[in-house]
Amino acid sequence: MPSDRELHPLEIKVLLRYGAADALGTARLAADLGYNTGQSGQALSWLAAKGYVAETARVPRVLFEITDFGRECIQKGTFEQRIVDLLESAGALALPELSRRLGIEAKDVGSAFGGLSKDKVLAMDAEKRATIAPGGKEALAPRQAAVQALLKKAQAEPLDEAALAAADRELAASQAKKRGAAGSLFRLVEREDVTYALTPDGVAAAAKLHLSGATGEETGALTVEMLKTGSWKTAQFRRYNIDVPPTRVLVGRRNPYCTFLEMLKNKLASLGFEEFDGPLVETEFWNGDALFMPQFHSARDIHDVYYIKDPTHAKQIEQPWLDQVAATHENGWKTGSRGWQYTFDRDFTRRLILRSQGTVLSAKTLPHARVPGKYFGVVRCFRYDQVDATHLADFYQTEGIVLGEEVNLRTLLGLLKMFAEEVAMAKEVKYVPGFFPFTEPSVEVHIKHPTLGWFELGGSGIFRPEVTEPLGIKVPVLAWGLGIDRMALSSMGLHDIRELFTNSIEDVRARRSR
Repeated sequence: MPSDRELHPLEIKVLLRYGAADALGTARLAADLGYNTGQSGQALSWLAAKGYVAETARVPRVLFEITDFGRECIQKGTFEQRIVDLLESAGALALPELSRRLGIEAKDVGSAFGGLSKDKVLAMDAEKRATIAPGGKEALAPRQAAVQALLKKAQAEPLDEAALAAADRELAASQAKKRGAAGSLFRLVEREDVTYALTPDGVAAAAKLHLSGATGEETGALTVEMLKTGSWKTAQFRRYNIDVPPTRVLVGRRNPYCTFLEMLKNKLASLGFEEFDGPLVETEFWNGDALFMPQFHSARDIHDVYYIKDPTHAKQIEQPWLDQVAATHENGWKTGSRGWQYTFDRDFTRRLILRSQGTVLSAKTLPHARVPGKYFGVVRCFRYDQVDATHLADFYQTEGIVLGEEVNLRTLLGLLKMFAEEVAMAKEVKYVPGFFPFTEPSVEVHIKHPTLGWFELGGSGIFRPEVTEPLGIKVPVLAWGLGIDRMALSSMGLHDIRELFTNSIEDVRARRSR
């Protein structure tokens, strides 16, 4: 049985404080011993490894944490409330004017209007202006009051889903996103409350500590003040383990993820694809407008972009693509479509952002592409995203297009199958119908990871005529955007996407040997 010298002070204090009948958890250790969350977790983990505590219960919890945007809405009101208040005082207004007056991004105004229109709070008049529907403000008031009550309650501590009334639970869930993306009031957090209890060995170890007079109060460093006062003479210093082996010096070698990316490029090049590339900073025009994504529509919510602070706008957009894309949005141009039936904002389209999807380069390649032709890119993308085992805020996509008179959906599915099986090394693959504003039909490809289960590898489809014809292409165009990081996750046998970018040379070395 280890002596008090072989136990960390965090462990000693736990063993001295509690008995076999006590239920131990991180919250209790924090309240009783003043530990922070990390110290509580470490103490319990170390004691469990030594067999002094054992897990007795594991209860999953779902919490709603307030976001920075949620705190802002406590003071200023939600976007929906601000829009209704402005329309009440100023009368009917077009969506771009609402965006300008309120200082809210166009996509957020469009998203809020869509929800309010669905709930019959707002309507669109004959001049395409937003207006309050009869009884709309009265219909909105109870919901807004409930939202404000939840936000204020969440300021003090996260809301526990199990403790909420059914109506509040449904409301909080409708305003929450799992990764706390921009524009959501709450961040959905999934946790587990683990409870431990002392084992017989733990009880025996605690008795031995009591007899030895151990307190868990150890000094880790000798200070000048201790030398001056002489307090070092009675202090109990933490022992150093001089038997710990030194850090090994490892020779440099190529990062496995870089090798994976080169393999992907070589495979596509061997299939006759030409590689394209472009700048990290793009305009809203190429990132969304050229892909027939309406400027004031909730479809843009899936792309929580980073905006450039200085300069904020590009000087101009290439012609004739600007005029043709603008006309396609407004009335369909010559594509046979009705378009989105709104006034295209030529100032918004020049806004500079970090590209949020690789499809931006596919769009920029179309005006200069050969027919038939095959193109691909390994593209760094950026989105405001909560980092977890399958998501990063900046990530790679493999983006590609195939142009030709004879290409069709079967051609696309064959390419997706090749990516899933030969690049991601997936054993199980399935296709799921999807929706993207720029493709029809649209397909998502999913693969099964042995630990993480099924997850989406990426999206694909056939570009709509509203995308290809304004950019000078008259033949079908297959397009896909797949998460290379996720393909590497499956191919390299990893369980967490963050492992691809670890700074631990030992982890990189181990990965290299797989």
